[in-house]
Amino acid sequence: MTHILDDLAWRGLIAQSTDLDALRAAMDTGPITYYVGFDPTAPSLHFGNLMQVLTARRLQLAGHRPLALVGGATGLIGDPKSTSERTLNPPEVVASWVEKIKAQIEPFLDFTGDNAATVVNNLDWTAPMSAIDFLRDIGKHFRVNKMLAKEAVAARLQSDAGINYTEFSYQILQGMDFLELYRRHGCVLQTGGSDQWGNLTAGVDLIHRVEGVSVHALATPLILKADGTKFGKTETGTVWLDPELTSPYAFYQVFVNADDVKVIDYLKTMSFRSREEIEALEEAVASRPGAREAQRALAEDLTTLLHGETACRQVIAASQALFGRGELAELDEKTLASALAEAGSVEVPDPVPTLAELLRDSGLCKGLGDARRTVAEGGAYVNNVRATDADAPPPAESLLFGSWLVLRRGRRNVAGVRVKR
Repeated sequence: MTHILDDLAWRGLIAQSTDLDALRAAMDTGPITYYVGFDPTAPSLHFGNLMQVLTARRLQLAGHRPLALVGGATGLIGDPKSTSERTLNPPEVVASWVEKIKAQIEPFLDFTGDNAATVVNNLDWTAPMSAIDFLRDIGKHFRVNKMLAKEAVAARLQSDAGINYTEFSYQILQGMDFLELYRRHGCVLQTGGSDQWGNLTAGVDLIHRVEGVSVHALATPLILKADGTKFGKTETGTVWLDPELTSPYAFYQVFVNADDVKVIDYLKTMSFRSREEIEALEEAVASRPGAREAQRALAEDLTTLLHGETACRQVIAASQALFGRGELAELDEKTLASALAEAGSVEVPDPVPTLAELLRDSGLCKGLGDARRTVAEGGAYVNNVRATDADAPPPAESLLFGSWLVLRRGRRNVAGVRVKR
């Protein structure tokens, strides 16, 4: 059986580590306790966080015990960004986000058995501590010159905005989390993204200073898009894990359209497919790129993992039905609405305008003349049925769920119409 560290290495999930040989030796003596933390600085985790959740799941499947920390305390401050000062959210908002993020994490971990997962909140040990105790017992172990070297801090120091003490102190709080989890749960490993390396090692150093014990940190790489930008809250095009913020259909589309140069990396780091399966898909990308087998496998794996098998089936059916390869009537309204939101949709009044006007207003045709020509040439479809009369409105009985029409021009151009009643 492949050692978990070897599997993580093959998947490209180890960007930095403190001492892999020592960590391997600790794992070989028996199960270890490890933790990964998430700050509630938004109402949902995003796709960039999913790698951390899934890495925790991989370690648990290998027999180790996870602690999932949701930062009710650190979320009140926020890890400093390299570009600008964070907005501090009200405590009651942060508390509500703690519960939402906890609910997102829990389905991925097993809370039964000898290595049952535990969710912890760092507000439990931070809130009772006085400022004097914090400075005397924790702050004295941190060296300012080392704190200044942290990438985000250094960037802010060079900017006009500078950095305030609240954000500067974040790494002390995260270091204290590791110390507290070591004391309470025997936690000896923290995992996180490579952009968190300074915070991870802050905890390692603190435990060594205070307890005289060597513990471990392991950082995964950031998930990058083909253009080199990262998936995250502060980037455009955020992919949220909450289906109300990013629908299952939109989520699926992100990965079924993944670039060939990134899809195998995503499969390695985000799917639970075996090495043999992934290597077969890698060969398919090289020899049959047009088939997009790897992209479909990735999109199905991730959508099922996050939203469930039923939602994934509906999404795939919608993807096919929109382009005439399936039955629109078999979709539920929520999936249809999500699919048309991604394709582009327009709202129109009742009574319904003519088809030519709908084609124009939806952006599928440049004007009424273009719309009439498209219909005359047999290139316009309403609910996957070829249209023949440009100057008549689609009949009321053709409205899906009493409100929706799917317009298509040719094979690839689709738009939705919602009739406002």
